[in-house]
Amino acid sequence: MWCGGRGWPAFRIAALRREILSRSEAAPSTGRFVRAGDVRMFVQEEGPLDGPPVVLIHGTGAWSEIWRGTMHALAGAGYRAIALDMPPFGYSSRPVDADYGDAAQARRILGALDSLRIARATLVGHSFGARPTMQATFTAPARVERLVLVDAALDLMRGCAGAEVRECTGAVRDSFPSVQPTGSWPVRTVLGVPPLRDAVVSATLSNPRMTGWLLSKLVSNREAAVTRERVAMLQRPYVLQGWTRGLGEWLAPFATTRTTSMATDRSRYATLTMPTLVLWGGRDSLTPMQQGVDVARLIRGAQWELLPRAGHIPAIEDERSFDAALLDFLGPTAPRRR
Repeated sequence: MWCGGRGWPAFRIAALRREILSRSEAAPSTGRFVRAGDVRMFVQEEGPLDGPPVVLIHGTGAWSEIWRGTMHALAGAGYRAIALDMPPFGYSSRPVDADYGDAAQARRILGALDSLRIARATLVGHSFGARPTMQATFTAPARVERLVLVDAALDLMRGCAGAEVRECTGAVRDSFPSVQPTGSWPVRTVLGVPPLRDAVVSATLSNPRMTGWLLSKLVSNREAAVTRERVAMLQRPYVLQGWTRGLGEWLAPFATTRTTSMATDRSRYATLTMPTLVLWGGRDSLTPMQQGVDVARLIRGAQWELLPRAGHIPAIEDERSFDAALLDFLGPTAPRRR
């Protein structure tokens, strides 16, 4: 089996030669590690420590640095911007049990807040990062000051139409967490065998030659999003020890199962009371606009904002409009005492 004129073993060998640095050796000096439940999470911060905290949670394949432009905008407005590396991505350590389900990831978000001594914060969840964001919100709603969902890939469960919220929530709650197999038999077979899985990942997800191409499939405004600098930024963690193996451990359940959680229970969204912004790229083909409209309708009083020039990752496709919409929702910060 070949890819791009090179055999699968060659990609795996190249990955092993590249993945030689520990997290402490490779992590940029702009961040630090904090305990977050069962992992050491890498976090980056910008802005005054006494500013209102805004926690930024990235989507699949990214890490905290993808929020750099938004962090700078938030800091300039007096907010304390905090971007997390959600495992298995970025520099955060990986859980021993390779559990990346919504509940486990939510515990890590809340654990990071504990380590940072943050009682309440605005949570901003993008794409698949919105699922653990919502799980954390439903787990500890008193800790969420405001909520922002950006092109959220929530996979909301259908059903319970016309039922009372209490009855519907109780009925659905009994059905999760659940795991259902998906994907074809060949995919499940390959991803179920670690050596084969690592070979596939080393030729694709952890292959530096594929980074720009994969990013281009997630965005609409490629000229703004797929720059040489941004591709290089996404590739920085590729030197971590066990990078390919860790991505494979995440990919196998991600690609071969469909899971449910509090985050996928659409009946819960009507119970939210914190101010909420649903922010969407008008050209998003991965999580189409109708999904955003649906979420905005489920949450009472939610503000809906469409960015017509952006696709699935508005923060890098139309950074100025995205930051302006976010700051407008958050409002001005209170003057700090000297």
